[in-house]
Amino acid sequence: MTDIKVPTPGESISEVEIGSWLVENGSYVERDQEVVSLESEKASLTASAPESGIIEILFPAGARVAVGSVMARIDTSQAKPAGVKAEEVKIVEEVKIAEEVKIVEEVKGVRVTPVAREIMHEHNLSVDDIISGLRRITKEDVNLVIEAGNSVIHKLAETENKAVTHERHEDRNRMSLLREKLSQRLVAVKNETAMLTTFNEIDMTAVMDLRSKNKYAFEAKYGVKLGFMSFFTLAATRALIAYPQVNSQIDGNEVISFNYSDIGIAVQTPKGLMVPVLRDTQNMTLAQIELGISQMAAKAKDNKISIAELQGGTFSITNGGTFGSLMSTPILNPPQSAILGMHNIVDRPVALNGQVAIRPMMYVALSYDHRIIDGKDSVGFLKTIKELIENPFKLLDQTGQAEKSLLGI
Repeated sequence: MTDIKVPTPGESISEVEIGSWLVENGSYVERDQEVVSLESEKASLTASAPESGIIEILFPAGARVAVGSVMARIDTSQAKPAGVKAEEVKIVEEVKIAEEVKIVEEVKGVRVTPVAREIMHEHNLSVDDIISGLRRITKEDVNLVIEAGNSVIHKLAETENKAVTHERHEDRNRMSLLREKLSQRLVAVKNETAMLTTFNEIDMTAVMDLRSKNKYAFEAKYGVKLGFMSFFTLAATRALIAYPQVNSQIDGNEVISFNYSDIGIAVQTPKGLMVPVLRDTQNMTLAQIELGISQMAAKAKDNKISIAELQGGTFSITNGGTFGSLMSTPILNPPQSAILGMHNIVDRPVALNGQVAIRPMMYVALSYDHRIIDGKDSVGFLKTIKELIENPFKLLDQTGQAEKSLLGI
């Protein structure tokens, strides 16, 4: 017997939640095959079989298990069971699906699937008992009638054209460890920081034109689509150089400042919000940033992100615009002192050279900890972001302030 133990997701984590088993209890697993998905308070991870054999699952999905505990065993003495070939399984499944959807009988103008007809015969139900309409009867329709009882049968014709009502009910589910930790951190931010938010708006015309002209060539060369997040990440990197206080953190009664930019990019996953960190963006080109964002987002959504890739950021960016948000107040990602919020791009009338013009505009927000960042720095930082995005060629300037760099002031 070989044990499968709960791996250590990271420091200070004492237990994990079993998200789902990727194999059936009693099935044969191969060595290094992923067998279980685990949820911790910081990230998702998987565990693999250390040896080949028959697996015995000791804890069900949803159980919380201490790190280091045995959650399954593998009987390595069992040989791989003989079975049908993969090609044969596929053929059987295709035939089964074909039989399911094939219509073999039509009664009184109503088409009946084989599965539905078999269930009807088993429970002595006719087509008139099921429905008097002209739509196709499926096994779901038949099962609904059986579960509801005979009283429903006589009311179907009367209620066919009436609005459907549903019973009121509540679902109560335990929070995941990730959601619990996220809730604690959000409350801590509210209670332990002096968070303020400043806003500005950006004319996205220049970046959109630049992207439109070069998106196909960019994708052909690098294999990823050119998005807006890479422009904002590079702009934030330049602005952090110009306003180093925004790139600082409080640790007790000390202020920690960084001469590098590790920028966290918020990614929405099925398990919740994660913020993987793109490191040393001050040394990266826009193309490298776009590739890094694409890789991190894919790993986060596939539950392949590691704890190390979620730690150590100095600044964060979140894009509520992907969900249609016009304006919001992003919340800090502690211990960081600031976060940039992007929003939806909307055509709006603006004053341009004394004339009213329709331009693609985006509201941006900078939430910051007022204990360490003054209003002047926060406003200047966001204004620099605006200038760099509206004039993207200024992003080539390492200082983030092209005019002052040119004049040497």
